[in-house]
Amino acid sequence: MRRLFTLALLLAATAPAHAQPRVFDMHVHLRDGAASAESFEARQVDDDVDLGAYGAMWFGGPHQALEGQLQQVRAGNDRIIALAAANPKVLPIATVHPYDGEAALAELARVAGQGVKVLKIHPHTQRFDLADPRVLAVARRAGELGMVVLTDNAGIVADDTEDLFNLALRAPYTQFVFAHIGGLDFRFWNVLALARTAEGVFAENIHFDISAIVVLMADAPIEDEFVWTLRNVGIDRILLGSDHPQLSLADTVDALERLGLTPEETAKIRWGNAQRLFGLQ
Repeated sequence: MRRLFTLALLLAATAPAHAQPRVFDMHVHLRDGAASAESFEARQVDDDVDLGAYGAMWFGGPHQALEGQLQQVRAGNDRIIALAAANPKVLPIATVHPYDGEAALAELARVAGQGVKVLKIHPHTQRFDLADPRVLAVARRAGELGMVVLTDNAGIVADDTEDLFNLALRAPYTQFVFAHIGGLDFRFWNVLALARTAEGVFAENIHFDISAIVVLMADAPIEDEFVWTLRNVGIDRILLGSDHPQLSLADTVDALERLGLTPEETAKIRWGNAQRLFGLQ
């Protein structure tokens, strides 16, 4: 019996003390395609992060998807689809420009037909107004096609939180992920706790990724408010994201662990919520 007890102690001592559930990264910019993917995944091995899968987009930095650039957008979407076909960890994220009207809707249908589950639009870098009816048309069509709409919510564009809330209310059959949970305007989203009390108003179709902002909030003077907000919007609605290459996934995971959430809450944010939303295996 003593030998078995000693063996158990040895095994416990050699097991990783930081062992945690695997991670899904919602927010990865692969600006150089397969080379960027290889570099990103190698970094996670070096940083000892158990990367299960990640949402990858081809645009960002010098590569933008502006109005009228239909050929470039289609080519970029094709590249990320091809990368995902060759790499089971990649959840491809496509884009369109809402102001391209019918052409944007046609591209949505095309990429959805090739298995793309996520559309990313970015009002700041793509230079469009969230309140424009063409944005609503794209969001509603994405929902009809079974696509989740990921959009920037870093507080860079004035009133983006209010406009995004109204967009989600007007497209109740579309699932949304709002990146960065409002940035330093994260307090706004506590309104969801009240929206749930108004019958027939909120369709529970809003999710958030906490890329970038979680690194800023960990150990911040307003950290408790941030955690309070996460719980008010619903831990089941929170996804992890790094915003690579701007920030590292290891630093993001470390920041999440310092928020003082329960192990069950962090496990949902690291993997479980994304697994449910995207049907990950």
